[in-house]
Amino acid sequence: MKTAKIPTINKLLLFSLLSAMILNFAALSTYAQSGDKSDPSPIKFPTPKGIANQLFYLQRDPNTNTIICELNADNEGVVDRNEPILVYWIRYGDDGEKKDLNYIQKKFAYGIQAKEIGKDHFELRFVSHKKLPMYLLKSDKDKKFHVYVTVNNKKIQLDRIFVRIEGGSFWLPNVKYVELKGINTENNVAVLERIKV
Repeated sequence: MKTAKIPTINKLLLFSLLSAMILNFAALSTYAQSGDKSDPSPIKFPTPKGIANQLFYLQRDPNTNTIICELNADNEGVVDRNEPILVYWIRYGDDGEKKDLNYIQKKFAYGIQAKEIGKDHFELRFVSHKKLPMYLLKSDKDKKFHVYVTVNNKKIQLDRIFVRIEGGSFWLPNVKYVELKGINTENNVAVLERIKV
């Protein structure tokens, strides 16, 4: 008996829609919890290393492939005003290969739209969820660029976004929560904000 194969374009479109849905939950900060460590992923995720201009990264079940968001600057540290962030995969499932986002991923899921709002200051939004603004700017403390997001009235210097998926089906995955990890800029303490779905 033959099993029906889902065309690749449909898989990519579904993945993009899922990503949009997941990022949509990140704006629901009223459901966020600080420091909840219950229900961890069974997958051991690598931490990206050796990326000099890495701003933050995104990981999710069901595999270790990781989205990297990297500052796009020249050798003198001048940011490309038209494209301040480079977004691409590190495919840990494929020997750590670096790979560009495909068209659908860039246009409907993980692509980032940037708008310059001041000198060395950009507003960023994922194309899949424009309601959650992030801000790229140079820190007064270390004079480096970072991405900041506000959740639960906390300004967080973003390091990692994680999406926990457990079970469900290909068409209807069970998204359990989204985590935003970084540094609380008010007290310089590590913070983990979890948004339950």
